[in-house]
Amino acid sequence: MIPFQWCLFLSVGLLTVGVIGVLTRRNVLVILMSIELILNAVNINLVAFSHYFRAVTGQVFAIFVITDAAAEAVVGLALIVALFRNKETVNADEMDLLKW
Repeated sequence: MIPFQWCLFLSVGLLTVGVIGVLTRRNVLVILMSIELILNAVNINLVAFSHYFRAVTGQVFAIFVITDAAAEAVVGLALIVALFRNKETVNADEMDLLKW
């Protein structure tokens, strides 16, 4: 049996790595992977608290977060492919299509 605190420490570690990745990287693919790490940290928290309180609702929410993350990955990768075809870069600083 894994202690409850270990799950929380793992979640905090994943959240920290994800936030640092979003804030410091310029590559859009790395930013999307960092967002996925943040969502996985949320899933670990949901499942850990669900197990701690002996309820199933956290696991149900985790399944919804997983499906949302999959949809976000599909849409995000499609946008990156479209932007790469137009700009020929995946650098976030050079993507200024919405600017005047």
